Amino acid sequence: MLAKKTSKNQITIPSAIIRRIPQVVYFDVSLRGEEIVLRPVLVTPSGERRRAVRAKMQALGVTEKDVRDAILWARGRRR
Repeated sequence: MLAKKTSKNQITIPSAIIRRIPQVVYFDVSLRGEEIVLRPVLVTPSGERRRAVRAKMQALGVTEKDVRDAILWARGRRR
């Protein structure tokens, strides 16, 4: 597919591509040799990931004390 760069250095991504990733708003842009690489990035609202982790921990029955004990164990300072 062909895309044209505008005078403001903007490129329109063809709709056939965008239809396949409708939830994506942001892209990580990099160069690989002479190629421009766009990687879709899903941005989650602040705190959403933390809430998801806490919900998963609760569902698994993991307590804050379990986490504290695991951290101390991993650091080699068993209680």
